[in-house]
Amino acid sequence: MTDVAHVAENLRRVREAVAEAAVRSGRSADAVRLVAVSKRHEEAAIRAAYAAGQRDFGENYVQEARAKAEAIDLPDLCWHYIGQLQSNKAKYVARFAHWCHSVDSAKLADELSHRCGVEGRTLQVLMQVNMVGEEQKGGASPEEAPELLEHMLALPNLEVQGLMTMPPFWSAERVRPIFARVAKLRDELAAQFDVTLPELSMGMSGDFEAAIAEGATMVRVGTAIFGARE
Repeated sequence: MTDVAHVAENLRRVREAVAEAAVRSGRSADAVRLVAVSKRHEEAAIRAAYAAGQRDFGENYVQEARAKAEAIDLPDLCWHYIGQLQSNKAKYVARFAHWCHSVDSAKLADELSHRCGVEGRTLQVLMQVNMVGEEQKGGASPEEAPELLEHMLALPNLEVQGLMTMPPFWSAERVRPIFARVAKLRDELAAQFDVTLPELSMGMSGDFEAAIAEGATMVRVGTAIFGARE
């Protein structure tokens, strides 16, 4: 069970840490968007965070995310789908999500574009990149990224905003160079295709400060806000 009573205080602490890290990186205190990862936490925890001012929530599993999106109808709440996504489930994400962080193939991008067209919606998307070749995690390799990005940019109903990465579960010191490489790749791709790619979704509870130091604009934090998952 999530300790709902502590969610607001945890959220305050995380927000402070995010703001301080942003300032240390030479940006404004509000430059980094905090996505509260609510997977495997009950609706009451989301409502508690919302009451404390949180508006961006991240979910990893389609069935769970669909159920929550249907049950929780609150003004300005923004759902981020951050988990691996099979193209045959893209239709559900197209219905409820405002953002999809995990687009890692042309097939998935095509299906999301098509389904968003059916729904009459526009989806904000990030291309997921896998910088170290972890087979168990999704993401295009740096070598595959230009071709995939070019494909995504040409699709209707999707607005490509940047990159997302999910590095190995290493220490913050070890993953920081990976974050730096993602930022460099983003800059190279933006220049290559003459587009603006403002967003970098990288960093979780254990390493978000290192990610912010390397340019993250979104951090995905669950445990530090909601506690251990069920």
